[in-house]
Amino acid sequence: MRFSHLRELAELCRKEGKSIAGIMLEDQSHETGIDQEDIFRQMADYYQIMKEAVRKGQTEDTVSRSGLTGGDGKRVAEYLRSGETCSGDASALAMAYALSVSEVNASMGRIVATPTAGSCGVIPGVFISAQERFGWDDDHMVRGLFTAGAIGYVIANNSFISGAEGGCQAEIGSAIGMAAGAMVELRGGTTDQAIHAVGLALKNTLGLICDPVAGLVEIPCIVRNGLGAVTALAAADMALAGVRSAIPTDEVIDVMLEVGSAMPTKHRETAKGGLAQTPTGRKLTESLRGKRKESPDPAQA
Repeated sequence: MRFSHLRELAELCRKEGKSIAGIMLEDQSHETGIDQEDIFRQMADYYQIMKEAVRKGQTEDTVSRSGLTGGDGKRVAEYLRSGETCSGDASALAMAYALSVSEVNASMGRIVATPTAGSCGVIPGVFISAQERFGWDDDHMVRGLFTAGAIGYVIANNSFISGAEGGCQAEIGSAIGMAAGAMVELRGGTTDQAIHAVGLALKNTLGLICDPVAGLVEIPCIVRNGLGAVTALAAADMALAGVRSAIPTDEVIDVMLEVGSAMPTKHRETAKGGLAQTPTGRKLTESLRGKRKESPDPAQA
């Protein structure tokens, strides 16, 4: 790629008069040797998988194999229909869809890791709910995925996107930043506004630990996806309103690396700290272990 930092990406956009999505698509084609049309078509296929995950989460059974999670996306959607939401219809719909996609993941369904399976709900929740609200066509949304991809590329190469490496700030935080920046561009905001949205989003998740109960990508991961979608919308609105990240976004990404590197191992996806080690978290873990012992091993049957 011709850029490794967001400031370089912004300069390319200004110099060439292109969007973040346009630069990303062009550079990916150059790096891979694949025609832009073919790359776009592949991303369009990914978007269809995201839409199918939302549909499945809203209409089918998504109880996980552990039995710990499932159905919360439907619950939020039903609550939205009551017309009494506290956060507003846009936030509630994005939350419902993000929860649904994460529940599909937990129930062994098909999702797109954006940027990881543990944070797979944020971007679909934001994108698909926005598409329904604004009436955008699929091609517009696919261009937004390239915007999100460019942002994720920078974060991944300068910090983390893995909870095992940098805590949940890396997984959920990256997804929120990607969704927020892409949403700004989808709404017609400037490149600078999109990059400020990323910084605003990432600052709000710095230090977030990865503490999955029983080591499963369920509790608190699924709820964090739902709330992450709402944060992404809020960050996008701030940036579109003219709010700027006082700390340049590239520097915020550097801080994510610093904080994640200093984070204790027990708070990086080991299930040895945080919510996983609360009294209830330990009880749930022991209960699941007991169920596994009671279940016969098919290989030995």
